[in-house]
Amino acid sequence: METDRNFANVGRKTKVSGQNLQHFMSNSPWSGTDLIEAIQNEIKSHPSFQEAILVLDESAEAKAGEHSAGAGRQHNGRLGTIDMSQVGVFLSLVTPQVNSWIDGELYIPAHWFEANYAEKRKAVGLPEELTFNTKPELGWQMIQRVQARGIPFKAVVMDDLYGRNEALRQHLDQAGIEYYGDVPITTQVYLERPTIDYPLTTRGKPSKTPVVVGQPYEVRNIHQHLQWQTLRVRPNERGYLQAEFGRRRVWVVYGTTPRLEWLLIRKDPGQVTYVLSNAPENISFETMAWRKTHRYLIERSNQDAKSQIGWDEFQARKYRAWVHQLALTILSSWFVAETRLDWMERFKQDPALLTKYEVEVLPQLSVGNVQELLRAAMPLPQLSPKEAAQLVETHLINRTRSRKSRLKKAKNRTDT
Repeated sequence: METDRNFANVGRKTKVSGQNLQHFMSNSPWSGTDLIEAIQNEIKSHPSFQEAILVLDESAEAKAGEHSAGAGRQHNGRLGTIDMSQVGVFLSLVTPQVNSWIDGELYIPAHWFEANYAEKRKAVGLPEELTFNTKPELGWQMIQRVQARGIPFKAVVMDDLYGRNEALRQHLDQAGIEYYGDVPITTQVYLERPTIDYPLTTRGKPSKTPVVVGQPYEVRNIHQHLQWQTLRVRPNERGYLQAEFGRRRVWVVYGTTPRLEWLLIRKDPGQVTYVLSNAPENISFETMAWRKTHRYLIERSNQDAKSQIGWDEFQARKYRAWVHQLALTILSSWFVAETRLDWMERFKQDPALLTKYEVEVLPQLSVGNVQELLRAAMPLPQLSPKEAAQLVETHLINRTRSRKSRLKKAKNRTDT
């Protein structure tokens, strides 16, 4: 299906009751997390993902009200505004050839855990053991899961919502995970190792509040102190991904502990990105630039999930339905990635085409291409006149029942 992929329309195409589909997604006790783990077990054994990058990001969907689990007025990056939204935090595993969602968590705003939201929590089925977690905390929980399950990845890449979070960077470093975290332009670093001092109080005793002694610099003010290179990172379908990169070792203070890190700056026309990384001191300039530039691929994953796979047409309100929808979306995403990889293996691209079209890279299968192949292999059924009439009859009966239910609820409110 290309559009209108809601329960009622999917039911019409598959000859399954829309109510049954609604129950399957919202109430049925099958485990979405078990399905996600099964998919991850397939992914980790695939040789194409041994050099993958793990990308952490979020995505918001506009909602009409707070009837859906976790909905509230919050930042919607898709619209660039504070709006009524439901926000998910996602992990995508990416390579230059394929990308696939592999995990996700629904962000539940803090006010959902207040006493006056008890009825709403019950209505949408939030687990009683669920507690408030910030988005970076949800991201760290997912990264821990995929690491514990043996998913191979070389580094974690994240935008500044997560990259500026010192606790998350500390967790990653302590776990031995290489990271590339975007940070705001006002982030302070030191070019020389700072010291931590406890100045004497007026009573002559060392203060309990430490003071960092050293010359801090905002990252936007140290361009002249960096080594710069223009790097052609990789070919892509539009030509080449090329940008100017600068880097140097800097000191960052975590609590009372200075730590030596890389500051990596990327310059594109009209945009400058600042990145902190705990990559090894002997890592090459090219490797750092290559790993950093994988972050845009989760935007590709998000766009595929929404516009092609159907995530943006999700309409159920319950928490369990969100987890089920996530699991099925990850399953679809992995199916597309596996199809692409199988296609590349079975149908080798003819090098002569590079010369013919005067390019250095040939395109891979898109999600749309995979959908077209599926439509050819498994065409959607066409309804007979009798089946169409039955569907219309069922639709009218359901609308009548819904109106009756609304009138009954309105009468009860009036009586009380």
